Amino acid sequence: MVAIAAVADNGVIGADGDIPWRIEGDLPRLKRLTMGHVLLMGRRTYDTLGRPLPGRTTIVLTRDPTWRADGVLVAHDLDTALDLAADAAPGKIVWVFGGGEIYRLAWERIDRLELTEVHRAPAGDTTFPAVDPNVWLKSAREGHEGFDFVTYVRRRA
Repeated sequence: MVAIAAVADNGVIGADGDIPWRIEGDLPRLKRLTMGHVLLMGRRTYDTLGRPLPGRTTIVLTRDPTWRADGVLVAHDLDTALDLAADAAPGKIVWVFGGGEIYRLAWERIDRLELTEVHRAPAGDTTFPAVDPNVWLKSAREGHEGFDFVTYVRRRA
């Protein structure tokens, strides 16, 4: 599994159900990386999108046993979500797409992080887990004005 997120310097990834910035180039990168694969997200993240993203299998993780949406697979726990991903898109990468609760739930199983590190510190109510350099090795950085695209890989024990 790979986590993908845009994360401010203070760890914020969301505010009031939205992203507190717009970065040119971030969405094309997201599309390029995730196209043809699986997006795993929480229900609130899905609700902000309002639809499945084209060209990807979408799995929504929710506690609500009655929640449904067209074109979306629904799971109520992480293991079921991963089983659905393996059945629906064998051999494809599972991209953990948010929000904060889903990143934390999957954190120990994630092997790589694809982050847009946003050089701002906005107020927000949703945060990304701290990237501990003892656990994560920075393997690539592409600098831009006001943000960087950064890849981290999990260090092996």
